Amino acid sequence: MRIVIAPDSFKESLSASDVAAAIACGVRDVIPDADIVCVPMADGGEGSLDAVLAATGGERRVARVQNANNQACEASWAWLGDGKAFIEMAEAAGLEQIPPASRKPLQATSYGVGQLISQALDAGANHIVLGLGGSATNDAGAGLIQALGANLRDADGNELPLGGAALAQLARISLDNLDTRVNDVQFEIAVDVDNPLCGPRGASAIFGPQKGASPHEVTLLDAALARFAQVCAEQLHKDEKETPGMGAAGGLGFAVKTCMNARFRPGVDLIAELSGLADAMKAAELVFTGEGRMDAQTLLGKTPAGVARCAARYEIPVIAIVGSLGDGYQALYNAGITAAFSLVPGPLTLEQAYEKTPEYLRQRASDCCRLWLSGRPVNPLTTSSIEADYS
Repeated sequence: MRIVIAPDSFKESLSASDVAAAIACGVRDVIPDADIVCVPMADGGEGSLDAVLAATGGERRVARVQNANNQACEASWAWLGDGKAFIEMAEAAGLEQIPPASRKPLQATSYGVGQLISQALDAGANHIVLGLGGSATNDAGAGLIQALGANLRDADGNELPLGGAALAQLARISLDNLDTRVNDVQFEIAVDVDNPLCGPRGASAIFGPQKGASPHEVTLLDAALARFAQVCAEQLHKDEKETPGMGAAGGLGFAVKTCMNARFRPGVDLIAELSGLADAMKAAELVFTGEGRMDAQTLLGKTPAGVARCAARYEIPVIAIVGSLGDGYQALYNAGITAAFSLVPGPLTLEQAYEKTPEYLRQRASDCCRLWLSGRPVNPLTTSSIEADYS
């Protein structure tokens, strides 16, 4: 009996690998001889690098780069072999690296992400997957292409300083000095949102406030990104500002799409492909997935929806175990989720939930297996499973 366990991470609590391991323990408590296949998942945002490494056996590499505040830091990326690399932009320019009091939304830069791409090019990469999400930046990827040699100048011919706000002064963009190796690379961008670059649903308006931008700064940044898009349209003859997904990660994908012909794909589909999720499901009878919170937004490219979509091809039931169930989660039942359960047993603080997450995941997985088995012709529950110790 094969059971596939393919959860996302539980933010600030457990990695996807740890979530999968806890669910696996609960399954084994009830079905000791189950063929359990753990496929840690992600949707392109934070935790994607760890999920890809865990699922593929790739090599973690570390580089010295600049963070969003243009300060030196160490960032990891993954070498997957055969010329393929995976880069999680949050490793170099992530919001969690910058304390709230130190966030500088007007000056925050994606320069370090470009440095990671350069590292991958040095290693011989010809296929780079870039996961977006969790960024501290709002510069539409300008810093990224600057790190790779692009020149962004004001009306006086001076190179623009780093950061999104400076783009308001952009007069000319030149790719003459852009690293020529990018021309031979297939870039794929993993995203989990469909926001455009600018406007009321754009990068600045929707995501700027969580990066510390005041209402006035949001207005400044939105205008600056619009200026960047205008210059690109006029001088590079590419107008991508309304393309879905351009608003992800402070608009980072805009520069990669415009200057390096990147292909955008749903992040969960890309991670599933890298992780071999479809192959794992071919002989499965049950699938577990999960995330920290499931609600109507889960349908918009989050991990459980992607896992359910994959399982539907093989008509496999999918159980979601999540930290909490929010408004509209029932819509997932029409998208392939068979049943969804919150892991917490009753009222408790967030800190208590974090502390006991592995235990609760194990218990809920065990409960779900018992219910699932009760409807099968042969019930393999054993005395040892009934007396399972959850300590």
